[in-house]
Amino acid sequence: MNRRPWALGAVAALVFAFLYLPILWLALVSFNESRSLSRITGLSGRWYAELFDDARVLESLGLTLRLAGASAVVSTVIGTLAAFGLRRAFPGRGLWTVLLSLPLVVPEVVLGVALLGFCVKLAGIPLGFGALLAAHVAFSLSFVVVVVRARVAGMDSRLEEAAADLGAGPWLAFRTVTLPLVAPAVAAGAAFAFLLSFDDVVTSSYLTGVGSTTLPVFVYAQASKRGVSPEIVALSTLLVATSAALLVAGVLVAAKRARASTFVGSISDE
Repeated sequence: MNRRPWALGAVAALVFAFLYLPILWLALVSFNESRSLSRITGLSGRWYAELFDDARVLESLGLTLRLAGASAVVSTVIGTLAAFGLRRAFPGRGLWTVLLSLPLVVPEVVLGVALLGFCVKLAGIPLGFGALLAAHVAFSLSFVVVVVRARVAGMDSRLEEAAADLGAGPWLAFRTVTLPLVAPAVAAGAAFAFLLSFDDVVTSSYLTGVGSTTLPVFVYAQASKRGVSPEIVALSTLLVATSAALLVAGVLVAAKRARASTFVGSISDE
């Protein structure tokens, strides 16, 4: 590689082409005038207009956003408390850690069947939003615990002790010292929970009821019945564009915060 640096660049270019050329083609086909997905006959925005006129898509999107938001809030609160609970040593901590990590390795099909039996047969939760929320919290919780616990484990406990020595009570120390330190991890865990809920297909397909079809399940059902339609291609393009915009915004915010912290650090050194 040192003698042929162009080889590494060529491999990187091939990898990026393999990853993103299908997405770019998808975006281009979404503006195709005809229903063909293999050749461009002209440019038109008719499929986006038909997409926004489809009440089923808008209803599924609204349900998915509400479900993902609720799942993110519940998972973040419970997962953050669990991460702080696992911070201290106590009998059985290893067992609790393993139990909280199991949803990370259990296949989604098994998890969906198990949650279907538990929610409907045992808990008496009807199929629909309630069962979907319980299922999404169940598999999102582990990701929140892992992310927040990693930040909590690396946090210097002497900062909290210093706040207590200065007269801060437990709540004041948590609000002014602990929470700002773990806030990035909590936000990352919430983002994980939101995206996992928004993208889930397998588990949601077991718990979807009448009038409670999530957007991924709706897209999968439509593609299975009629093939990939131009409306689905347009919807996929919008989702990719939104995800890319959020990613760019997150990178810009992180870069701005890094510059600000560097500037403050340089001033304090002077």
